[in-house]
Amino acid sequence: MQVARVDPFFRRLFIVVAMVIGLGLLYLLIPVIVPFLCAFILAYLFNPVVTRMARFMPRWLAIIFVYTAIIVGFGALLWWLLPTLWEQLQSAWEYLPRVVEWYNSDIRVWVNNNSQFHLPPLESHIVSETALDYLNKNYNVADAQSFFMQVLNSGLAVINSTGLVVLVPILTFYFLFNWNQRLQTWKKALPKASAPKIIEIAHDCDNALMAFIKGQLLVMILLGVVYAVQLQLIGLDLGLIIGMVAGIASFVPYLGFGLGFIAAIIAGLFQFGMDWVHLGLIAGAFMVGQAVEGYVLQPLLLGDKIGLSPLWVIFAVLAGASLMGFVGMLIALPVSAILNVLFHHGYEAYKQTDFYKGRKQYKLFK
Repeated sequence: MQVARVDPFFRRLFIVVAMVIGLGLLYLLIPVIVPFLCAFILAYLFNPVVTRMARFMPRWLAIIFVYTAIIVGFGALLWWLLPTLWEQLQSAWEYLPRVVEWYNSDIRVWVNNNSQFHLPPLESHIVSETALDYLNKNYNVADAQSFFMQVLNSGLAVINSTGLVVLVPILTFYFLFNWNQRLQTWKKALPKASAPKIIEIAHDCDNALMAFIKGQLLVMILLGVVYAVQLQLIGLDLGLIIGMVAGIASFVPYLGFGLGFIAAIIAGLFQFGMDWVHLGLIAGAFMVGQAVEGYVLQPLLLGDKIGLSPLWVIFAVLAGASLMGFVGMLIALPVSAILNVLFHHGYEAYKQTDFYKGRKQYKLFK
């Protein structure tokens, strides 16, 4: 019995249409996929801890223990941090008269004496009344109950629309609970001939990502401590907040340094005025922090584990920012670490080819 052959044109058309439909469905399902993707990433991060604890207890109990430890640790951090943050936020609010005084005594005088512009003087109560009028007009803060109801309704709308707050921990639990079984299923689905090499590449990618994540978390914590301690010793009232934010933002290379430096200089100008000694100490603190990060923390905690030189780090961050904005900056280094592993395996495969070894002569031009 002769089987009818399908026209190659219609076969290609069918493939293109199927791809377009698949991409369209994927785009429409993005709100559904995002919670699963977040849960998978969290499960990947917590799986090593859960696996170690599962040696001594049931896996479901290990997952619950990890969840409890995270909640208790986060609650203890907030219990310690919130009073200090509240005090420093109050200090930030008290900067308003200092800002007005600095404007009137320094900025306004310099501009009026050295340019054709004549800036008017400001008074603290005028600025405060203007800010309150703006808030009252745009956010209805005069009615506290209405304001809090608006905030609550907005929060509930966000939670209801995304479902991340409740759904992600549940999905993470199921990902963690069946992680090993799902991993074995994926391994069995691999082609027999290529399975060892695919598993080796996946293992190398996993090692690179874990080395990056563990090292980067330690760098963020220690760098935040270095910045905060220095700024507090200098006497900057907002030193704790700025140092911690700079340490957390250092997950993106050079972002923590830039944000922290600018914020600290502005806070220093408001607090100390044009005091070059204090401003110089603030700048020196960030120079020290950058040196500690580049020459102590990263070599000791990250080193060359992800195999990226400083030039490639800068290029990866800029490329990620150009392609995907802030999200691209966040994922630039992990993605680069994976691409670096794939490149090395591809290069090793290339060195085994006849073209590289010169066993055959290839003519590029006839």
